[in-house]
Amino acid sequence: MNKKETAEIKKNFSDKSGFFVMERVLTAFIDAEQNVRYNNVSSCLTMEQEEHDIYTETLKRVLNTNVGKVLVEYEFPNDAYNDGKPQDILYKLLKSELKDEQVCENYVNHIAENLVYAGNYALITAYCCYTVRRKDKNDEFNETKDEFFKYLITAICPVTTGTDGFVFDSFNNEVIKKINTELIISKSASDGFLYPVFSNRSTDINHVMYYAKKSSDPNISMIENVLGCTFVMSADNEKSNFQAVLKNVVGDNLDYMVIQSVNDKIKEVIEDNKDDTDKTVIDDSKLKEILTDVGIPEEQLQTLKPVYKQICGDAPLTASNLVENKTVLKTAGITVNIKPEATDKIRTQVIDGRKCLIIDIDDPTIEINGLPVTLE
Repeated sequence: MNKKETAEIKKNFSDKSGFFVMERVLTAFIDAEQNVRYNNVSSCLTMEQEEHDIYTETLKRVLNTNVGKVLVEYEFPNDAYNDGKPQDILYKLLKSELKDEQVCENYVNHIAENLVYAGNYALITAYCCYTVRRKDKNDEFNETKDEFFKYLITAICPVTTGTDGFVFDSFNNEVIKKINTELIISKSASDGFLYPVFSNRSTDINHVMYYAKKSSDPNISMIENVLGCTFVMSADNEKSNFQAVLKNVVGDNLDYMVIQSVNDKIKEVIEDNKDDTDKTVIDDSKLKEILTDVGIPEEQLQTLKPVYKQICGDAPLTASNLVENKTVLKTAGITVNIKPEATDKIRTQVIDGRKCLIIDIDDPTIEINGLPVTLE
């Protein structure tokens, strides 16, 4: 499921769409000891509009179009469809349209027993239907060719007592400390998923999209225990592994110009493939091309394949997770932030045996702590 397909589902996740309906919503409350304290299914068609809007706002956030980083697609293993396995549980829930009480209860219990979560949380799952418009040979929409994408969207929302503060007690005319004992369900999900996926504008029951509010800190228990999939590297892990490959292969040649040139080359790869539906990736072969282009000697590049294999295995890296949109130079006591348009004004150089950072200044007037300083 790519960014364009995700954007289509997100854009139409609204009653105003005309092609979307959220039919029922399951809500459950699970405490920190993994006990299901509440479990209920409501009809969205008879629900108060304000309540409906809150569910829509919360669930829509799971449809993040930052695919491959915040929203990651996972494939179910071959045995996941066996009776009682995660894919089987989700598929039965989907087919029941949240109408079968026992199926819903099994689903809630499955999450409560397998999700590792710090504290109380609310489980919100909606059954939705989106009408996929199809065109005929005359490039006109034809209702007879329309299909229905029926799916479940789930949000895991943290529950807290809120932040204590001060309030004015009008009865006693004094400012007192507020004691908040109400459990407040956040409208911002920490985790979630979409099942099945919308691939090639059709239903794919063998994949699931996992959402993590913090891409650097995914809940692995959700991926592996609840969904039954194999965890893949996060965006931050991909970047760390990529940097480790560069350090091991390039070694002493890894200077400012090489780092900046590699970053620019990866941006070019992304730009060249911006119209592709699949995410753009960098594997060992593509990385060798890039390093060759920036002038890394062939004898060093001979170590690339085994180093890449050792650090990254056989998995290609997501190109968008590797690029830096700003350049930060750090040394003891000094940090320099460089905007993309100014990267060519920086260079490193050895002067009189000392390592120096050279900054080209076109305008001889600069500011230091807000005060203008002229360099003669």
